[in-house]
Amino acid sequence: MTKISVIVPCFNEQEMIPLFYPEVEKNFKKMESYEREYWFIDDGSTDNTLDELRKLSLSNPNQVHYISFSRNFGKEAALYAGLKATVGDYVVVMDADLQDPPKVLEDMINILETKKFDCVGTRRVDRRGEPVIRSFFSNAFYKLINRISSTNIVNGARDYRMMTRQMVNAVLSMTEYNRFSKGIFSWVGFRTKYISYENVERVAGNTSWSFWKLFKYSIDGITDFSEVPLSIASWTGVLAFMASILGMLFIVVRAIILPNSSVSGWASMVCIMLFIGGIELLCLGIVGKYIGKIYLQSKNRPIYIVKEKK
Repeated sequence: MTKISVIVPCFNEQEMIPLFYPEVEKNFKKMESYEREYWFIDDGSTDNTLDELRKLSLSNPNQVHYISFSRNFGKEAALYAGLKATVGDYVVVMDADLQDPPKVLEDMINILETKKFDCVGTRRVDRRGEPVIRSFFSNAFYKLINRISSTNIVNGARDYRMMTRQMVNAVLSMTEYNRFSKGIFSWVGFRTKYISYENVERVAGNTSWSFWKLFKYSIDGITDFSEVPLSIASWTGVLAFMASILGMLFIVVRAIILPNSSVSGWASMVCIMLFIGGIELLCLGIVGKYIGKIYLQSKNRPIYIVKEKK
């Protein structure tokens, strides 16, 4: 019997756990020929998420499993832990907030069963109910990263997807510390078909993704899958150097032609110095971001630490 593994990263989802499982099972009832297992990953929740997972696991010991981290390691670590724990022929990644519609699962399975695709992903066709400023920056991020990276990331793509075991093994082979799953799913290749759906709002609880967290996550995505920021820093340095040479030549020529010219324009000189100093600090910051990632990778620390597993 074909087995389907469902990975559900959770962070402060105590209200959603009792709602999520029966809703997904209701859709799986139409596909009784498939064996199922659930892996809920508690990413260091501070509410009663772990208690809810314990109750759910006790009620369904052969089907529901969970991993609880010693602290919050982030969604990327939770996804990686879930992928490592699964044994299914097909693996699904879903959020616990039910914004990933379970009704799409049947279509995903049918597509993979044709053997024409290795992955079925999902993408939102609209961002209804989302703050306008967040939608603007999200669209801008996808446009930017697809321009500066060789790895194409579909606009509106969600982590919600179903993959074959072969693709999951390929993703697990990438053991990098700094992870950006949307990029990794695209980078490993394999044939992927996307299903579009309209945005679904949370059923209960509040999202843990603030604008600032999403911004930092987007920066990680850009630096993980593009070297263009480093190239910008390098070319900015070259242009600044050329400008300084031209400036020195101008001063020398002026001194030769007009030996008695007085030095003036201290305000403009200070502005130029501050401008060049700002560019230098910006370039150092870009280089420092990449060096920081190298530093963290070189430490070879575990991506996550498990406190409890069942």
